Amino acid sequence: AVLYRARRFELDALLALTVATAVMFLIANCYPIASLQLSGQVNDATLWAAVLAAWDTGVGPVAAVAALTVFTFPLLQIVLYGYVLLPMRFGRVPQHFRPAMRALHALAPWSMVEVFMLGVLVAAVKLQGLAELTVRPGLLGFAALTILLTALTSSDPRRLWDRYSELSP
Repeated sequence: AVLYRARRFELDALLALTVATAVMFLIANCYPIASLQLSGQVNDATLWAAVLAAWDTGVGPVAAVAALTVFTFPLLQIVLYGYVLLPMRFGRVPQHFRPAMRALHALAPWSMVEVFMLGVLVAAVKLQGLAELTVRPGLLGFAALTILLTALTSSDPRRLWDRYSELSP
């Protein structure tokens, strides 16, 4: 049986994936996720509007966890991958490579963009009968972000450690 199969590792491809993930993160968080029309009133829903609405209704801890798992932790992952990959692309070792890799490992289970997407889809199905729901660019951004972030975080960290060993004096 095959115990380990090394996938071809391209630093440029991983860096490009990181940049694409960052762009989708911006789109997902800067544009509305959906528009709801009920009784002639239209309301654009963004991630931050939902977090603030949850905070205002008295479920502050839930709002804080949602903000951390859908915004803060994925953003930290993207920034850390960029921090590690960009210098390595130019043949240098990032100054704080080891702590950055440990942080990436620790953040992996706490980034829950895919869970958010599932919740949005369930809510959209439930709201379909009550209000007119229009998909906006933010939802498409979150869908793409889910795929890209999953691809990024599923890369083998041993390859980065191997590259670190090659570049370290």
